[in-house]
Amino acid sequence: MGSIFKFKQFEVNQAGCAMKINTDGVLLGAIVKKNDAKQILDIGTGTGVIALMLAQRFPNSLVDAVEIDESAALTAAANFSNSGFSARVKAHHCAIVSYHTDVKYDLIVSNPPYFVNDLKNPEQRKGIARHADQDFFELLLSKTSALLTDDGCIWLILPVKQAEFVVARAGAFNLSLGERINVCSDESKPVFRHIICLQRKVDEPKNSNFFIYKAEKVYTEDYRRLLKDFLLAF
Repeated sequence: MGSIFKFKQFEVNQAGCAMKINTDGVLLGAIVKKNDAKQILDIGTGTGVIALMLAQRFPNSLVDAVEIDESAALTAAANFSNSGFSARVKAHHCAIVSYHTDVKYDLIVSNPPYFVNDLKNPEQRKGIARHADQDFFELLLSKTSALLTDDGCIWLILPVKQAEFVVARAGAFNLSLGERINVCSDESKPVFRHIICLQRKVDEPKNSNFFIYKAEKVYTEDYRRLLKDFLLAF
């Protein structure tokens, strides 16, 4: 397969990115909710696909995209400039802990590294993209809480173990679980990802299940409906 991934309203060149477009990122970009978000931050943007999806979904928004890997940041910047959303999406080459701005964000999203304390990938750049320790999530919560508006929200997609750790620690940073979406391959499989929304104030957390397949290689109607504005196959 070539390095160009074509969506309905934009194209993403994946050359130079250790982590390619995957289901996690596309799901997150399509499923996050925030009424009329004006200022959006994508942390660990990689190819820039989530930032571009959010620029498409929120036409009145400005999107900042932070990426620690220089090659990926350059690729994301090129993808942004080649899109119809170029005036509203900007790539920043830095770690999130080094990102300084006076902007407060209505919506912060991240498909972060998640293999906490697991065996490190021998390919160093892919290792940076995929691995994190618990300190990383503490820093992520601290930084995103500081960058969030009072009524803003943070959306993350993570494996179950890491999501539970983040939710358990969120209160220390003035954040609470507002919504959790349990992602399963199909109704017979266990949950393999949590998509979580963290907010300042929560009345009653929402909890739901999301299934990708209804049969082998047959997508559910929910999955098709969610991605119909993005994927050419739908």
